[in-house]
Amino acid sequence: MGWWEVNADTLARSRFVVSPLDEALACLKLLHCGVAGHPGELAWLDAHRPAHLRRMAADPVAALLVGAGLGREWNADFLTPTPVEGLSFEEGVARIRATSPDEARADLAVSVGGPLPAALDRDDLPERAAALLEEVWAQAVRPDWERRRRILEADVVARTAQVSRGGWATVLDALRPGTRWLGDSRLQINLNPYPPRELSGAELILVPITPQRHGWVAWEEPERYAVVYPCAGALADDGARRVPAALGALLGPARATVLTLLGAPMSTSHLVGVTGQGLGSVGRHLRVLLDAGLVERRRAGRSVLYSRTPAGEVLVEAGGGGRAGSRD
Repeated sequence: MGWWEVNADTLARSRFVVSPLDEALACLKLLHCGVAGHPGELAWLDAHRPAHLRRMAADPVAALLVGAGLGREWNADFLTPTPVEGLSFEEGVARIRATSPDEARADLAVSVGGPLPAALDRDDLPERAAALLEEVWAQAVRPDWERRRRILEADVVARTAQVSRGGWATVLDALRPGTRWLGDSRLQINLNPYPPRELSGAELILVPITPQRHGWVAWEEPERYAVVYPCAGALADDGARRVPAALGALLGPARATVLTLLGAPMSTSHLVGVTGQGLGSVGRHLRVLLDAGLVERRRAGRSVLYSRTPAGEVLVEAGGGGRAGSRD
């Protein structure tokens, strides 16, 4: 079991970062494995994976590079640099392109756990990796980046409120499969038998991504460590698109969307980001739902969080949408 020792100083320096590069990396992983986490991802794969597979068939070196460098158990370090707050995609991918050939080969050897295939013993690996990510970004991520960014930022809002309610341990305990707060300043990051790492005084960066079956950790010892995790908003966004017809007919589609999503507490900003509705529209829907006794609100630090009441639960369950907007 791999775990990090995260003391109070490190927790005090922890923060969330939205990273366009990590979103592109997660999407490349999704294109490579081809396994969707929910119907929205399946539609995205149907739209973009055929072109990706053609690209891989035409460039066997790139295909080997992805397979060797972005594995299930380990990523090549140069392909997943520790995120930096505020970097654009172009600035992020430039970090990959600037990797020395020797460093890239060494990282890939660690990732595959042995000697590199002869086809990867070359000097242009960083350039090939950067070019592939630029293609994924341009064709499959950037066209809907604003929607993705809203979802990621909404996740950050919700988790920041969770920190206010229950502290960092409640957030770290369920970031992604295999991550668990063990107590005594220990954060389990995966189930692999890796030696523990002490993060005393380091920065801990938490980075949401929308693909639901992916996530990883990265670090630049001893200053910065990152956990890249699947955000909750992507599933909520998918749930918003699948509001049961009967509930939509009763409340109106937009208001039913808000009620359906409130199976877990959300702030107004989170709802705006997930649904794409305007702040005024979301506020009006919440007022009507509050007056009807279908949702309730409570303050958590500086945020006001909304969630369904028992009456709201009964209505959503009767409409067949009880699980939309929640995560297993």
